[in-house]
Amino acid sequence: MAVSAALRAAITRAQNADQHSEPVFSPLRGLGRGRLTPIDLLGQSLSTIAPATGMVFIALWMITYSPGYVGLAAIAATTSAVFLVAFCITQFTRRLAAAGSLYSFVFQGSGIRATLTAGAALVLGYLGISVSVFSQAVPSLLDTIAIVGPDVRGTAATVITTVAIALAVAWIAVRGVRFATRAILVVEACSLILIVVVMLATHSDTTTAVALPNPSLSAVPFLAMLTVLSMAGFESSAFFGPEAKRPLISVTRTVLISPIICGVLFVFAAWAAMTGHGATIVGAYFEGTASGASAEVVLAVKIGMTCSWFASTLGCAQAGSRLLYSMGIERVLPAPLARVHRRFRTPYVAVLAFVAVSAAGVFIYSDTVRDDSGSFDGVVETALVCAYTLVAFASWKFLRRIGEHTSLTRICTLSVSTAGAGLLVYIVLDGAVHGMWALPIAALAVAVSGTVWSSLLRRARPESLLMVGAFDSVETADLLPGAGTLLIDGDGRRRLVPDRGTAEGDSPEHGR
Repeated sequence: MAVSAALRAAITRAQNADQHSEPVFSPLRGLGRGRLTPIDLLGQSLSTIAPATGMVFIALWMITYSPGYVGLAAIAATTSAVFLVAFCITQFTRRLAAAGSLYSFVFQGSGIRATLTAGAALVLGYLGISVSVFSQAVPSLLDTIAIVGPDVRGTAATVITTVAIALAVAWIAVRGVRFATRAILVVEACSLILIVVVMLATHSDTTTAVALPNPSLSAVPFLAMLTVLSMAGFESSAFFGPEAKRPLISVTRTVLISPIICGVLFVFAAWAAMTGHGATIVGAYFEGTASGASAEVVLAVKIGMTCSWFASTLGCAQAGSRLLYSMGIERVLPAPLARVHRRFRTPYVAVLAFVAVSAAGVFIYSDTVRDDSGSFDGVVETALVCAYTLVAFASWKFLRRIGEHTSLTRICTLSVSTAGAGLLVYIVLDGAVHGMWALPIAALAVAVSGTVWSSLLRRARPESLLMVGAFDSVETADLLPGAGTLLIDGDGRRRLVPDRGTAEGDSPEHGR
């Protein structure tokens, strides 16, 4: 009887509900909500990281400078530190979904200037990663073509290949995120299987003849920084919270799992290099058949690495476009960046803008930066470490504000914040000592970016400062009929109120 009465009351509320009130929408409703599965999110994170390429470069530096078990321990320790950063990020992902990822999360714990600083750091970091992997994809593809066909390497071929890759990345990213994430997950999985099999199946005591610049840091700190750079983008699944199914659960799990998977693969690559199992694949990629590897092995490695570089370029474009889209929604960047494709529900303007800047960056990188890639990588690392430090500190302030701190969260958030700040100081001082002035300049530019940006917005578009921190929220269509009416208060907060047609017998006062 009680169930029947409750059912009748629910039907009555649904019938009497006010259907003419103005609907309330999520600020991120333009994106295709609730489409991505945990597998899609994992594909996005792994594609951005491109662990296959990280494994080869870690093996290369392990073979070249032979840091031994100390280097192996440094890689494992760095992986643990990245996992702690992931733990700090999940304090936000388990509570809200935002297309701006770390940028939007910082707002929940810190002020607008810190938020804009994090946004500037993320834009610089993701563009830097994109330019770096994009610039590797071009010669890798040309080398692969030269193995199976005519040697078309040259300036004209480089330009044509760069444009072709940019168009392919833009088309796939606009076409749909599910299509892209699943395709690149398969590609990256095949590349990883290939590299692991080759490492396990081959053994050589010879060292590589690749000419490498001397790193500004000693071998062990350099390996730690290389590991951080190789794991950059592990949190990229957080950009897709509004588009994920059960985002508070699936995004959180992906953010935690991604650094663990990559850390295991990187430690394995370091072990393979120490025991002679990494020389063959390093030689095959960097020296071709001159290393003694067979033409078949060289071709397989080139194809695998090229696919991994392409997947990483695509992953960066997808994540970076969501960041620009979120900023366009808030009007801290031009509003056209918030335009969404009517059919595919993807931020096509933001995708095209990000890919275009990345392609332009590739031409600049190839002409002026490639010979000083250490400084370029250092600038990208500085931006990423700044963003991770800000989100860790913001998570400490956020949990304290909502009263949900535990001993574990206090230790982790404060430890990561302190370690990140110390690492930034170390990077700046080391860059100054070794004459790499791009690092302290980049650190200073990121540090003042939030203040400068907020001042410009306060003069040009002050209303945009009230929109910072947009995240996916409940809208009218998400409510069951009769559950209430969603309204927006004068301060912009959503509030659920009883329907005006609620039966008197169902009012809170009934039965008192």
